[in-house]
Amino acid sequence: MPPGEYQIVLVLEEKPLSKITQEKLIKKTSGVCGGNARIRETRIPIWTLVSFQKQGASQEELLRNYPFLTVEDLAAAWLYYEQNPEEIDQVIAEDN
Repeated sequence: MPPGEYQIVLVLEEKPLSKITQEKLIKKTSGVCGGNARIRETRIPIWTLVSFQKQGASQEELLRNYPFLTVEDLAAAWLYYEQNPEEIDQVIAEDN
């Protein structure tokens, strides 16, 4: 890197989520985001984050583009996808 330039490095700590934490971070509400699983009270569906990740977006990029999300939010999203891949993949396929 040339002198005078700097790079911001995010250090992301991965911690296992408890079931209670995941349940607080993932919401499904009829009439909100089509009833799809989403992060907390946001309108960011899990399938959107998974789709961006599958297209090559890094966790750092997602946090930069959605500054109100936390590392814990993303960990909950990835865990939800791991536990419900058919549900999320179906919504992604329907969106394409």
